[in-house]
Amino acid sequence: MKHISIIYRNDTGISFYWKSAYQEELKAQLVFRDTGFYFTLDQLKRFAYQAQDTRNQITCKDCPAPASCRSLLLKTPAETVDLAVSREELEGLQDLLDQTILKMETQQFMQTALN
Repeated sequence: MKHISIIYRNDTGISFYWKSAYQEELKAQLVFRDTGFYFTLDQLKRFAYQAQDTRNQITCKDCPAPASCRSLLLKTPAETVDLAVSREELEGLQDLLDQTILKMETQQFMQTALN
């Protein structure tokens, strides 16, 4: 953990900066389940929008466990990657994305203000 700076963590995942990575553009590593995404702030915002849009999908009518069933298809900013998620996972991922975006925007604002 000495190679990263944690941005935000919840039960669903974690987001962080790589300390050693030189970046012209602010990027964060976001890990959800067994998948890691290395996204810019704009890509994270698009992902959050796609997650919000996915919340409007309807689950199977006769599903015995609609909250935990991975019946929702979440598109990601990586065009070739979609994720099958449950409503519970989607809620946690939305929180992870929202908090990561908020903290990155704050950091970006501070960097701009100090320069």
